[in-house]
Amino acid sequence: MTQPTRFLSKDHPRYKWVALSNTTLGMLMATINSSIVIISLPAIFTGIDLDPLEAGNISYLLWMLMGYMLVTAVLVVSFGRLGDIYGRVKIYNLGFVVFTVGSIALAFDPFQGGAGALWLIGWRLVQGVGGAMLFANSTAILTDAFPVHRRGMALGINQVAAIAGSFIGLIVGGLLAVVDWRAVFFVSVPIGIIGTIWSYKSLHEVGTRNPGKLDWPGNLAFAVGLTAVLAGITYGIQPYGGSSTGWTNPWVLAAIVGGLLVLAGFVVIELRSAAPMFEMRLFRIRAFAMANLAGLLAAVSRGGLQFMLIIWLQGIWLPLHGYAYEDTPLWAGIYLLPITVGFLIAGPVSGILSDRFGARFFATAGLLVTAAAFVALLAIPVNFEYWQFALITLISGLGSGMFSAPNRTAIMNSVPANQRGSASGMAGTVQNAGTSLSIGIFFSLMIVGLAATLPQTLTDGLTAHGVPAAAAQQIGALPPVGSLFAAFLGYNPIESLLGPTGVLDQLSASNAGVLTGKEFFPQLISGPFHAGLVVVFTAAAVMSVIAAIASLSRGKKFLHVEDSTVPARLVTESQNR
Repeated sequence: MTQPTRFLSKDHPRYKWVALSNTTLGMLMATINSSIVIISLPAIFTGIDLDPLEAGNISYLLWMLMGYMLVTAVLVVSFGRLGDIYGRVKIYNLGFVVFTVGSIALAFDPFQGGAGALWLIGWRLVQGVGGAMLFANSTAILTDAFPVHRRGMALGINQVAAIAGSFIGLIVGGLLAVVDWRAVFFVSVPIGIIGTIWSYKSLHEVGTRNPGKLDWPGNLAFAVGLTAVLAGITYGIQPYGGSSTGWTNPWVLAAIVGGLLVLAGFVVIELRSAAPMFEMRLFRIRAFAMANLAGLLAAVSRGGLQFMLIIWLQGIWLPLHGYAYEDTPLWAGIYLLPITVGFLIAGPVSGILSDRFGARFFATAGLLVTAAAFVALLAIPVNFEYWQFALITLISGLGSGMFSAPNRTAIMNSVPANQRGSASGMAGTVQNAGTSLSIGIFFSLMIVGLAATLPQTLTDGLTAHGVPAAAAQQIGALPPVGSLFAAFLGYNPIESLLGPTGVLDQLSASNAGVLTGKEFFPQLISGPFHAGLVVVFTAAAVMSVIAAIASLSRGKKFLHVEDSTVPARLVTESQNR
């Protein structure tokens, strides 16, 4: 009789493929949901009868964007440590349950307006808890299940699922938003139920545990510090006083500085703890430290790319090419397919090759290819020919795929077996924190770029179509963040800006039609937007080059040596060159 899958040993030829397929499903579900809301926000806010661009409502928009990613970034190391203590499969399975419960609650939001938005934000945070459990332990489960010479391939597939999922979410969100906004959340429910049942029946503990008590002081310090930093940076997007951004806001500065001080305290706590949440001494391993630094910079630049491309397509290119605003989320997801294709091609291939040749060449080359793609995006006009855009984004996807799979494999190969949960958690924190940081960093950079040219461009465009000079100047003086979010959501904000003042009713039918049509706002913002793109993509290219330097400095192929006669130890790189 065939042995039940539940009881397959680590060495059974089938078990590792069961682990790979289940964890890939988990990573896809978690990362699709990190981006599915981004593309569906217009439909979601319409569904709950809330205008996200009204005064006071931008906070709802920001937390809908960042809440999920912030929670996963903050908790993923803690759940990695819990996996080391109590079992990685146990925490991973619980993640499927928590995520599914959150998805059900989101799909049945009973409220409208601000209350409806708070319901969605709260349950997105719950989803983030489940996502953190999945993120923290999936790569550790694979590292336990696969031998060293096959880990690159397995982790390559897993990482491609993780990163490609964020772009697949754009397509899925665009499709479902057209059907019904609740479907955006409900789609995860059957996947979560299937994944939960399958994981409980098929996965079992095969890894080395690291028993001990939970480090409460370390966990609390890490959660408070990282939350403060990420929230402060995100709120830096909102205008403060006479400034177009909030970087001079005392609360923003206090959150960032205070958060950094708390994180410094976290390092001290961990170095002195008998059972630390995370073994900080792992950063003495150059392969581990440099791979995480490169991963952080790559995640920031990749997150910025995603947001900027959505704004570019939804707010400018698609309306200029005749697409209705309500259809732009769907088509933005479709037109971003080349970047996903690039991930799917390069990720597994580079993962397999890195098993034989090491991660340094593939990861470094991938980052340089990504940097070149950022520069190439600056060379095409805002109203580009699609083949140009498709080719460059395909190249960007190939570069990110070349980097991500070998880099994660290098991280997991460099640590002792009993630290794999924590190491996986730290790598997940780096990835999710980078994406969260990208919201604050790249939106702020774009706002700076827009602030230089948008006010005068907006004023001139309105007066050219009959708007009185005083009203046009008043609107032109508004913080550019409103116009930026309008483009991000695929809105034409002119009607909402002029309607309440009564100016729109005083204009001729032809002028009113032009101002509220599909082409006026995209044409108006295209010049200032390109000025912002120069700032944003230059910064992203520089980050990618710095990440490549960090990747290159990681050293040659590095494997942590486990010796059955000696306790697990951190070996020097020179022993493995």
